[in-house]
Amino acid sequence: QVQLVESGGGLVQPGDSLRLSCAASADAFSTYTMAWFRQAPGNEREFVAAIRYSGSNSYYRDSVKGRFAISRANAEKTVYLQMDSLKPEDTAVYYCAAKKWGILSVIRSQSGYDYWGQGTQVTVSS
Repeated sequence: QVQLVESGGGLVQPGDSLRLSCAASADAFSTYTMAWFRQAPGNEREFVAAIRYSGSNSYYRDSVKGRFAISRANAEKTVYLQMDSLKPEDTAVYYCAAKKWGILSVIRSQSGYDYWGQGTQVTVSS
């Protein structure tokens, strides 16, 4: 069983930055593909970003490309989401997800992940 704990959310103004962290309890963390999803009130949970277990490839939804960056620190068993130039439409609960090895064809789908964190709230408002 893998436990994921997100942190770093908060209330910020448009244009500000935040860095989310997700600490994993997994043994062999470096064998897990990690991802961030988000869910705004009344909306479906949606893919934000993912990074392969190797760390060599990352993937983003179009609306965050160039503003968000996913990274991982395997020694610390942590994955990060650096969010810059935040917009009100980025407001959501952000969830961390993990899948051992990961399957490229479903890397953007909730079904591609076995483990989920409890979420951290990000609110972008003036």
